[in-house]
Amino acid sequence: MRSQSFTKTLIFVFLCLLILSGVIFVKTSDGNSDFPLHVERKVKLAVLWPVEIHVRVLDELRKQGLLDIENLEVTGIYHDNELTDFNPAEEYVEKNNIGWFKFRKIKGELNKDNIFQKNECSAAFEDIFRTSDGIIFFGGADIQPQIYGQKTSILSHIQTPYRHLLALSMVFHLLGGSQDESFAGYLETNLKYPVLGICLGCQTLNVGTGGSMIQDIWMDGYGKKYLEDVAAMPIELLHRNPYAQLYPEEKLTGWLMHPIKLIKEGKFCSVFGFGPDVNPLVSSAHHQMLDELGKGMKVIATSLDGRVVEAIEHERFPNVLGVQFHPELTWLWDKETKFRFLPEYETEKSLATILEQNPPSYEFHKKLWLWFSEKLKDTHHSREHH
Repeated sequence: MRSQSFTKTLIFVFLCLLILSGVIFVKTSDGNSDFPLHVERKVKLAVLWPVEIHVRVLDELRKQGLLDIENLEVTGIYHDNELTDFNPAEEYVEKNNIGWFKFRKIKGELNKDNIFQKNECSAAFEDIFRTSDGIIFFGGADIQPQIYGQKTSILSHIQTPYRHLLALSMVFHLLGGSQDESFAGYLETNLKYPVLGICLGCQTLNVGTGGSMIQDIWMDGYGKKYLEDVAAMPIELLHRNPYAQLYPEEKLTGWLMHPIKLIKEGKFCSVFGFGPDVNPLVSSAHHQMLDELGKGMKVIATSLDGRVVEAIEHERFPNVLGVQFHPELTWLWDKETKFRFLPEYETEKSLATILEQNPPSYEFHKKLWLWFSEKLKDTHHSREHH
């Protein structure tokens, strides 16, 4: 009896070890043989500001094979005090049976005086980091200038203050910053954890690590007070479309496709394999730009004249990337939706067609997302083995 009990105990322990390792054994339908079935854990991505459009772009990136992760699970993070209505996003997820997307609401006091230190949200931030394989900070409205030590320009658009408090504090907890040199960011325990900031997200990476912003490119960057003077500038130096404001009856898009200049030492050249002599087209519609860089940040792409920062990366954490443009737009892969950019254009064009007609623009966007996908999977596999 004692021997049987000992044997059962060994079998139980063995099965537990198999389950914990992700491998179980199941009987085949004919009942004659057993085979191992690997239970694969999800690759987990966190995203900030999970509005409907961002659920849509992630869904499209997956359909296009660009967010190339079969067992992906995405968690949309937002704060309980945010002004944004997330009900449309939740309804979209439910209506379209998007089982891989879920939402997480965070509570806790945040203000400009406590976001760059441990606060009531710190435990949630650490949990998000420990249980995810990467994070995306999406675009949106302007950050409150008081956070980076400036008065608010009449041209700044402050719409979602708590959204920025949450995202900026999350960035500081992840990367650390010049606001407190003694604070060790979470990435110190996982240097290769991928972080992607898009447009406002790029600005959030910069301000969250102690950097600052120029509040209006046209006015403060180029000294232009009037739209007509902006429209007279070379179109490749514009980052949103002044013609859309000048000629509303023409129904022009506010977006612009423009070239960027790649810095030889940055990952676009050293990792993606593009030469500094190529100028891929990107799509943008922003009016602010990075000024003083945050702790650890370096510039890896600019406008053609070098005055506007188009991308940054982190000197210590190799998979932290911020882009001032929008590589996530569904229009970049959609040849059916077309736009007019200038009044003299008689025909509309799709962004996808423009990318394809200006190599290596399409390949540039494709490599960005495939790179991010690989880094998510690398972090996942590393976490699985530890």
